Amino acid sequence: MGNKLKQISLVFVGVLAGVLLSLNFSAVAQREAARFPLPVDELRAFADVFGAIKSGYVEPVEDKKLISGAINGMLTDLDPHSAYLDADAFRELQVGTQGEFGGLGIEVGMEDGFVKVVSPIEDTPAFRAGLKPGDLIIKLDDTPVKGMNLNDAVKRMRGKPKTSLRLTILRKGEKGEPTKPFEVTLQRDVIRVQSVKSKLIEPGYGWIRVAQFQEHTGENLVKHLEALYKKEPLKGLVLDLRNDPGGLLNGAVGISAAFLPAKSLVVSTDGRTEDAKRKFLASPDDYLRGSKEDYLRGLPAGVRTVPMVVLVNGGSASASEIVAGALQDHKRATIMGTQTFGKGSVQTILPLNNNTAIKLTTARYYTPSGRSIQAKGITPDILVEDPSGQPRIREADLEKHLTNGEEKAAARKKAAERAAASPAQPPKPAAPGGEEKPPAPIEFASANDFQFLQAMNHLKGLPVQTAQAPTPAPTPKN
Repeated sequence: MGNKLKQISLVFVGVLAGVLLSLNFSAVAQREAARFPLPVDELRAFADVFGAIKSGYVEPVEDKKLISGAINGMLTDLDPHSAYLDADAFRELQVGTQGEFGGLGIEVGMEDGFVKVVSPIEDTPAFRAGLKPGDLIIKLDDTPVKGMNLNDAVKRMRGKPKTSLRLTILRKGEKGEPTKPFEVTLQRDVIRVQSVKSKLIEPGYGWIRVAQFQEHTGENLVKHLEALYKKEPLKGLVLDLRNDPGGLLNGAVGISAAFLPAKSLVVSTDGRTEDAKRKFLASPDDYLRGSKEDYLRGLPAGVRTVPMVVLVNGGSASASEIVAGALQDHKRATIMGTQTFGKGSVQTILPLNNNTAIKLTTARYYTPSGRSIQAKGITPDILVEDPSGQPRIREADLEKHLTNGEEKAAARKKAAERAAASPAQPPKPAAPGGEEKPPAPIEFASANDFQFLQAMNHLKGLPVQTAQAPTPAPTPKN
């Protein structure tokens, strides 16, 4: 048995080396392999494990399953956003950027082996049920999530419209302590994400919401701005990026370019390879994909000078942080709300030759002034609390998160300062039995939207409240 395993291991080291080179895309891979020779001892240990499983595991296991699991393990051990995409996951990623897919409507990640809600997508079953950023999904129907990889969990959440799925949710309390889990049953639906919405709040003041950055978000933004300006010129505009989990980079550059002077720096990236060191400008070369007509050419002239407030919160991540950071650094808008999520890393999709792909973190994002977004996020110019009580779990709270590249001590100091500056939220009374049932979601840009009302006050030159006055307790009746 020992000699047989040794033979398998030696053969497998050679085969694996060839596989690794082929996965790394030929000429580039061979150049990198010359710079970083393959670790033969570690590969031999890997091959020993492979051989032991093939010969001794209680049931036969396909080679494909073992190799896929090994690739997935390599990637997920790096950071929360690198992943192996099998054929189904790769196809779903491509479909999702077009703005339509089937499921529950949740942007998810992994934390402590559970599925973590990054942000519920607006006007979806998950949003209407009151799921919050930071919620941990610990069961799907009766199946525990612990030990399940993210792709498998997403597959279980996707399904035919009108079918139901029961989620068991663990929600952290105001002080970070876990509360009693509760169940929510959602009915799957076709998720058509309307990435841009708008309305004229009152004469001269408009509101535009970007819920997610998709393939056509830039064009849709222009259509909504044109519709607003056809009614009358604007004196003030609220750009609402709250709970926007991000999306396509070119969409973020296009949205920023709509409000900035031409050729302004929007965001830069920095990584180990030359391709990862880039500057993205407010230029058609950087926000158009393919040979499209420049959709910003017919933008109303007043858009680039209208006074603006950008609303953000802990659910604003990635592309939405790029937009907020660019408009803040160029002093084009006042950023208002709470600290953003802090997802400032670049994921490159590298297709493989079998309809699968890897999503690999290759760089960090930096705002025009050179600030790293990663694990920090964007600090609003005016902190206004979120009365909904959404948990403040961010990128820096995720296990194995990528640091921002600066000193850890400085990051800890800034985090402490940020926590001290954030208005404290009064604790909520627990529901009967210790369960915290999801509250009804706040309708954005409504009379109940405290942060939006403060944005309107700022645009009108009125005083801004940073915290909502607590509701007086009812007087007991004798």
